[in-house]
Amino acid sequence: MKIFIILTLFLTSILISQELKVKANQFSADEKAGISIFEGDVNIIKGSDELNASKVTIFTNAEQEPVKYIAQGSVSFKIKTKKGSLYEGVAGKVIFLPVEKEYHFFKNVYLKQIDEKKEILGDEVVLKTVEGKAYAKGVKTEPVIMIFNMPKEEEK
Repeated sequence: MKIFIILTLFLTSILISQELKVKANQFSADEKAGISIFEGDVNIIKGSDELNASKVTIFTNAEQEPVKYIAQGSVSFKIKTKKGSLYEGVAGKVIFLPVEKEYHFFKNVYLKQIDEKKEILGDEVVLKTVEGKAYAKGVKTEPVIMIFNMPKEEEK
């Protein structure tokens, strides 16, 4: 319980405008190096965004502000872009750069845009939440797959 209180105070002090809530089974930190490691059923919520993983490492700058998140192991996520588009999906690894507001997804990526009914499958996908842009790469043996749900003729 003591660690939870310290963790809550630490994370509260690094927040800019929205609450960042992190839940995990284990926590360790090296304040001097600016590294916090959360392991075991990690759940991170900030605003309408949610990230779940087996392990999340958060890197902070000298002002104790998060500059990079690395999520690994059974990663799932829900993201809302600045323009209001909703995404959800899974990946083997996710890197989030909060200053740029960019997500980099790696290994068996499945990204679904809920409001537009689009899906992207690939090995590397980048989502820029400010511009609302996504980029994808396949692997040598598998291409990127993009799925669009088209309205039926009678629905037009």
